[in-house]
Amino acid sequence: MRPIFRRATVVLGGLAALAGATSVVAQNSFSVTDTRTGKAWTPDIISLNDPRSGPMDPAVDRAFDPHSQIAMVPGTVLQRPRANLMGVVPITAGPTVPLVTLDAPSLQAIPSQHWLAILYVTNNSANTVDAVVDCHFTNQGAKVQDVRLLVPPAGPGERLGVPVRGPGTDLFVNQVICQLVSPI
Repeated sequence: MRPIFRRATVVLGGLAALAGATSVVAQNSFSVTDTRTGKAWTPDIISLNDPRSGPMDPAVDRAFDPHSQIAMVPGTVLQRPRANLMGVVPITAGPTVPLVTLDAPSLQAIPSQHWLAILYVTNNSANTVDAVVDCHFTNQGAKVQDVRLLVPPAGPGERLGVPVRGPGTDLFVNQVICQLVSPI
């Protein structure tokens, strides 16, 4: 083989290895994509390299009956999460459009850690607003944990992505419902 072809083969092999390593890193990171703006982001409250993450034990999973769970977290947990600016929307608040809107949160489990809901808060007004949101994590309609969320101030027309930390994954949750408390 001529030296020029050997060098090209080595360079192409190195590029293939780099591409493979990049795809492994991308698979191990957790990100959320906002369906309205298309922006992807990673919530700050999630540990991406938790050594406890691993395969589930099928024997333990078969024995768990989520319908018979009666455990719950007492009281209301107060959270002040960091929000991500997802973009700016047109200012449309008026008689038929509320000052602040919430998009239905997505619910997911972070293995061996906690439940996580991603909530999108949109300020439709020309003023800065401080939103307060109540979220209820439930199992078949039974309360598991209540969370009061103090959302960072949202400027005029800003859309924020907000992570809501739920109970530990040792408690089963199948739904989260969030409602705006303030401003109404």
